[in-house]
Amino acid sequence: MELGLYTFGDVHPDPVTGARTSPAQRLRDVLERIRLAEQVGLDHVGIGEHHRPDYAISSPATVIAAALAQTERISVGSAVTVLSTEDPVRLYQQFATMDLLSGGRVELLAGRGSFIESYPLFGASLDDYDELFDEKIRLLLRIDRGNPVTWSGRFRPPLHAAEILPRPLDKPGLGEHLRIAIATGGNPASSDRAGRLGLPVSYAIIGGRPADFAPLVRLYRAAHTEAGHDPATQRVEVAGMGFVADDAKQAREFFFPYWLSTMRRIAAERGFAIPNRIAFESQAAKGGAYFVGSPHEVADRIVALHAVLGHDRQIFQMDLSGVPQRESLRAIELLGTRVAPLVREAVGA
Repeated sequence: MELGLYTFGDVHPDPVTGARTSPAQRLRDVLERIRLAEQVGLDHVGIGEHHRPDYAISSPATVIAAALAQTERISVGSAVTVLSTEDPVRLYQQFATMDLLSGGRVELLAGRGSFIESYPLFGASLDDYDELFDEKIRLLLRIDRGNPVTWSGRFRPPLHAAEILPRPLDKPGLGEHLRIAIATGGNPASSDRAGRLGLPVSYAIIGGRPADFAPLVRLYRAAHTEAGHDPATQRVEVAGMGFVADDAKQAREFFFPYWLSTMRRIAAERGFAIPNRIAFESQAAKGGAYFVGSPHEVADRIVALHAVLGHDRQIFQMDLSGVPQRESLRAIELLGTRVAPLVREAVGA
């Protein structure tokens, strides 16, 4: 069972103090968090992609490369790469280069994105939302199979016996291939696609009951098996909000205003109901989507969810709305030194 965190590099004004953090400082903060995550024994860090003024990271590959250069063991990947508005050829070259430089520690998590700013920015049409992703994930996987590449599609020029270089590191059990996975917010078609393509799947669970994703996990595993892929390549990740403090009440009291700031902004943009403390407490309670509490409480909830989903990794967004660096680092420390040992002991048993 692997544990870790993910970040979008939030640069919102602090909802408690009103303090502002510059994008330059936030990027330095992110790198410090990743170095600490490795030091305390966590397994993975994901770097998100947004093209908005409230997030500092629009080029995840650049930040991933910097993080890999400052670490030795931990895996670092995208969370997610908006594949629909990327060129798979150039993207593959970037991640293959990082794979070589890092000794095989990079991961590419491909998704369509829950925010749509990249579509007009890069000249893509939302009318092609599904077709863009389907074509580009298949091209990405065709490139990963090896050279030469001959291919044609709707959204980029064709390739004729093309040599896509460099190739990734030759890794035990994987060969010269990238670690590529599909991200989904719970669309059954995405679970089926990931299974049939033989790829790992990552579920972004930001509300409701995570245990209710069990049918989707079963769908993914069934599609993976029916397509004839090696069962050893099945892999399920869960990503969602969380925060760890020494005391459960302290964790909830501290994290609530940062959660509320982010959720109010998203609710206003998308026409959702305005969130409140009751909704937060419900989601932060046992069985909810927010893993906010003391180390023992968070560990117990991870183990309980593992009993239902059998997932291989769980990662947390713990820095919503610019959680200050001191508290962010403490949460990472507790996740690595106190939560992770409890989870590994229980799951191993």
